[in-house]
Amino acid sequence: MIICCGEALIDFIPTGIDKTYQPCPGGSILNIAVGLGRMGVPVGFLSRLSTDLFGDMLEKQLTNNYVDLRYCPRVDGQTTLAFVSIDDQGTQEPQYAFYAEGAVDRKMTSEDLPTSLPEAVCALHFGSISLVLEPGASTLETLMQREKRRRMITLDPNVRPIVIKDWDAYRTRFENWLTSVDILRLSQADLDLLYPGQEIEAHLPQWFELGVSLVILTQGMHGSKGYLPDGISVYVPAQPVQVKDTVGAGDTFFSALLTYLYENGYLTDRQAILNIPEADLRACLFFATKAAAINCTRDGADPPYRDEMDL
Repeated sequence: MIICCGEALIDFIPTGIDKTYQPCPGGSILNIAVGLGRMGVPVGFLSRLSTDLFGDMLEKQLTNNYVDLRYCPRVDGQTTLAFVSIDDQGTQEPQYAFYAEGAVDRKMTSEDLPTSLPEAVCALHFGSISLVLEPGASTLETLMQREKRRRMITLDPNVRPIVIKDWDAYRTRFENWLTSVDILRLSQADLDLLYPGQEIEAHLPQWFELGVSLVILTQGMHGSKGYLPDGISVYVPAQPVQVKDTVGAGDTFFSALLTYLYENGYLTDRQAILNIPEADLRACLFFATKAAAINCTRDGADPPYRDEMDL
């Protein structure tokens, strides 16, 4: 099982010519859990859901997509809300405005963490605003540090400038996470925000020294790249599709990438990832790219089901 740890929120997405906002279950961590569930990977969600009507929507989205909620209690309080701005062509990075003050997922504390996890849990996924907004961010960091090297730790920072007040402090925190992380995925937008004007190759030696085993860089229409500590790197171009919007494309990519690694036995331990053959890494990126392309032909975050990937 893979457990996704972090936020579940409601995205208000503009639809139609008049840009009416429609509420949709979302959040990077929830999207990745849903993507894994649709792929048939055993997956759980670790967070807190509100007892409000939006919490009902989130619970339904997770359970309808085969996500185990044993580590996700319902508690009184409000749900995090996010308003999304999409350009008219739908090809640029979406912009977000978050409303999370007092939200139940943000207020998660160490008392909400399970004291132990079963051996069946092979990986924990972290990222996005849930690793920024306190006190939940420190709570999840505690879990990450507790479980590192006991099971695979994956990270997609999904950098959102609107919730980051001190960029130097955030960079330091990001690099501290990497001492626990086995698989890191960054978008080009993430990289540009973290290290403006710098290429990823300048940072790989430090990241690998900190303990990361696999780094993935996604570049939207310019494809994706994978890097291993032994110097192997692969590139896979994006698949041309008629894009409706790119909301959830990165989350879909990463859930499909984790699916490929899970199905092919690469989430058993760090050594398995370090020894992945170049051909398998390329096939993994191709599989993830195909899933992201399918998502982009749909409105909002809508990852494909496993049988769609075989068409």
